[in-house]
Amino acid sequence: MLSCMHEHDGPLTRLRRGHEQAVLELLRKHGPLSRAELGTRSGLSRTTLHDIVAEVVGNGSVVASTPHVEVRKRGRPVEKLSLNPAAGEAVGIDFARRAVHVAAVNFAHEVIGSASEAHAADLSWPERIDIAGRLLTSLATGSGSPVSSGAGSGSGAAGSGSGAAGSGSGSADDGRRGRSGTVHLDALSAIGVGVVGPISDPGSENARAQGIDGLPDLLRKQFGVPVLLDNNTRLAALAEAVWGAAADASDVLYLRLSHGVGGGLVVGGALHRGRYGLSGEFGHITVDPVGRPCECGGTGCLETRASLDAVLCRYREAGGRADDLAGFLDDVAAGEPSALDVLERVGNDVGGVLAAVCHAVGPGVIVVGGELAGAGPALLEPVERALRQQLMPLARHHVDVRRATLGEAGSALGGIALVLHESPLLSHYPQPVSEENA
Repeated sequence: MLSCMHEHDGPLTRLRRGHEQAVLELLRKHGPLSRAELGTRSGLSRTTLHDIVAEVVGNGSVVASTPHVEVRKRGRPVEKLSLNPAAGEAVGIDFARRAVHVAAVNFAHEVIGSASEAHAADLSWPERIDIAGRLLTSLATGSGSPVSSGAGSGSGAAGSGSGAAGSGSGSADDGRRGRSGTVHLDALSAIGVGVVGPISDPGSENARAQGIDGLPDLLRKQFGVPVLLDNNTRLAALAEAVWGAAADASDVLYLRLSHGVGGGLVVGGALHRGRYGLSGEFGHITVDPVGRPCECGGTGCLETRASLDAVLCRYREAGGRADDLAGFLDDVAAGEPSALDVLERVGNDVGGVLAAVCHAVGPGVIVVGGELAGAGPALLEPVERALRQQLMPLARHHVDVRRATLGEAGSALGGIALVLHESPLLSHYPQPVSEENA
């Protein structure tokens, strides 16, 4: 009996189990991959990978599929492998300044539902969490079941330097917007939540000052699950790297130009936070040492020149008449010279900051998001010109500037990505849910 136990848990068995977990972890983090991509990322030999894939496909943990006809390229379609979508789902919640956004994704990285609801800026946290619960229930079409114990979600909360989650399209008359999908709340498997502000400890003095020190407990009470926390702007960075504009890159710099200016870094495919949770505070890099005071206590920060209020102020000083961002963007679209000149100067400020950060971290892709990114080329082209001018010659052709693609769902999707990347509940992939329980 003892020899049999050693045989079943010997070095070769443990090695094979390790290889299997490595393959499952890659699919959990990155979504559908071809066998060639799995081989490159895992470093396993073709023979070993073939055996591992045959095992996980055979036991139902992994499924194989080919792209739909309409998205296939010429030639033989490449088969993709993914975690079994029936094995579980994850939910992301973004507590933006004036809205709650939720999204749901299954383990195959397929977005299966999203919804939003606007609210007053001074709404209490319990009321915001109630909105999140109501939106999640609304996504469970056909079941109407509440979020139960064992459910999972990821969420991001807007902090200093962060605005609403992307630009998105308008809401319906009652403030709700979403697309239909069937979310099996009883099949949810993990939780990740974005914390307000540039902090790593939700119990810190900064958290208490922002009124979110009790947020993790409120969320655990509402949903009955462990909570992963982060800032919603950083989560938007992770989402763009997983599902959005930078899905083909592993080193990504994300900048959001909104009511505040913030961002995030994805390094080697993983979110970078820094020792004190301050990574991504690009809005507080000094642009003009004798400039305007900033809320952070500094002077002439990028946020004092590139936030929405700052841009509108600069435009009015130049003779512009727009009262809000929509009017400003209309003037930009109409080619109004003073509006374009303001964006040229804003782009120069932004490009200079991005160049400095690029010299420090060396990203392959820069993603620009937030409401101001709605200006399109009128903003992005000046940003890119300034970036190229200030980058070292060797780096100029190795950085790609792109506009964010995920809109208001970005931070909620980032909460899900946080779950898929870091949740201990997913460190050992569960057996797939049976059809009768799915």
